Amino acid sequence: MYNGIMNVYKEAGFTSHDVVAKLRGICKQKKIGHTGTLDPDAVGVLPVCFGSGTKLCDLLTDWDKEYIAVLRLGVATDTQDLTGRVLLKADEERLSAVTEEQVRETLMSFLGGYEQIPPMYSALKVNGKKLYELARAGKEVERRPRRVTISELEILETALPTVRFRVVCSKGTYIRTLCHDIGEKLGCGGAMASLTRSRVGIFGLDQALRLSEIEALRDEDKISDVIIPPDAVFAQYRALTVKPEGKRLLENGNKLSAAMFLEVEGLREEEQLRMYDEAGRFYGIYQYRAGEASPVKMFLPEK
Repeated sequence: MYNGIMNVYKEAGFTSHDVVAKLRGICKQKKIGHTGTLDPDAVGVLPVCFGSGTKLCDLLTDWDKEYIAVLRLGVATDTQDLTGRVLLKADEERLSAVTEEQVRETLMSFLGGYEQIPPMYSALKVNGKKLYELARAGKEVERRPRRVTISELEILETALPTVRFRVVCSKGTYIRTLCHDIGEKLGCGGAMASLTRSRVGIFGLDQALRLSEIEALRDEDKISDVIIPPDAVFAQYRALTVKPEGKRLLENGNKLSAAMFLEVEGLREEEQLRMYDEAGRFYGIYQYRAGEASPVKMFLPEK
């Protein structure tokens, strides 16, 4: 069984669930989970967790994400992208009045935190029903705004009525909705024309593997070469090695006293630690407090 994370390139036309289903077939492994849904027409980075790495799914979902998006001004749709039913189309006079400077000022006004209303065409649930199911039935329900954070915004190319931009944002941000809100603020409407997720935390687009590439690696028996071990996600934490007499406690996920560590200098209260045995096997994340370390999350490889 594989244990860790694979950086997968999700291609257009696949849902995130489709990718996981295909990987189960390619890798002959059931325990696989993705770390954040991408729309079927969107492409880009989709970290996929295997075996004990599935314990990272919630953590990776919380990481910030970077996208490259193309905004089409002058149109608004029910899905907030160009695949939807057109609700508004700005006349040529109104659209031609929009300047590049106005576009820049409006985009930059979304930097920081803002209250975003989730789109009806989304997988969020209201009273047990997914919003997109209600939308397809012709129903619209009230959605509570959610606080999201746009930490970086950069215009990459402007060729009005289209704008290509890069955005780094927090968990739960809908880029379709950001495009819609930009168009609404400009007074001409806006919809997302395309979307590429270029980064999720430490996982970038340049290392992402297409399904066909993963199949080729399977045929060469090299899939293990591209599985990133769980401890790579915690590289910012100090690594500690447990003495042989503490290995049994480590294997059972018990607390460990500082006397069990090969090195104890400079340990800080509440410090998070990566815990290993003398063979270099990673066991999990511990937190140090009052002379002992307690397990926070264990990552014992599954067989």
